[in-house]
Amino acid sequence: MLLKKDQIPILITNIIALIIFSFVFFSRKNYEFIIYIGVIIFFLLVIVYSNKKINYPNGVLWGLTLWSVLHMSGGGIFIGGKKLYELMIFQIVGSPYNIFKFDQFVHIVGFWVATIVMYHLLKPLLKEKKWISLSIVVVMAGLGAGALNEIVEFMATVIIPETGVGAYVNNSLDLVSNLVGAIGAMIYLIIKEKN
Repeated sequence: MLLKKDQIPILITNIIALIIFSFVFFSRKNYEFIIYIGVIIFFLLVIVYSNKKINYPNGVLWGLTLWSVLHMSGGGIFIGGKKLYELMIFQIVGSPYNIFKFDQFVHIVGFWVATIVMYHLLKPLLKEKKWISLSIVVVMAGLGAGALNEIVEFMATVIIPETGVGAYVNNSLDLVSNLVGAIGAMIYLIIKEKN
């Protein structure tokens, strides 16, 4: 069996979220997020099929689920006529950077989780835990996942020019947010593994 019994609710939650948001995006003809639904389904299948070998902790799987729901909510929920992704959670820095938006929050959460996934993928390959070198490799792997995410966003802007993804500043803020999430995850892993 690809999933453990206690992982079935995680899969069901993902399927329900994907069905609901697919309906939302198709009904609004939001082709950008229809592409993202496809990306989420692809990675969901990768996780399901690699689960037996990697044995992902349920907390990691719930984290990935949270990330996908936050991402789909960011593009599918509107407050005051604006996408949730554009919502300012609280102002730290103003224009042109507009920090701290829901978009940056999702990147921090997402690449926190992605970095922990990278740790679990790399962990069987590492004989010794030399935390400094391990931290560099794991954070860079998390950032690599973040760079892949930005490439997907770029492809979405090429295929569908009216995506609202944002320009260079948005791309850079996404990458910085990914770094914050990756470093936060590594600090969490070091503390967790040393206790």
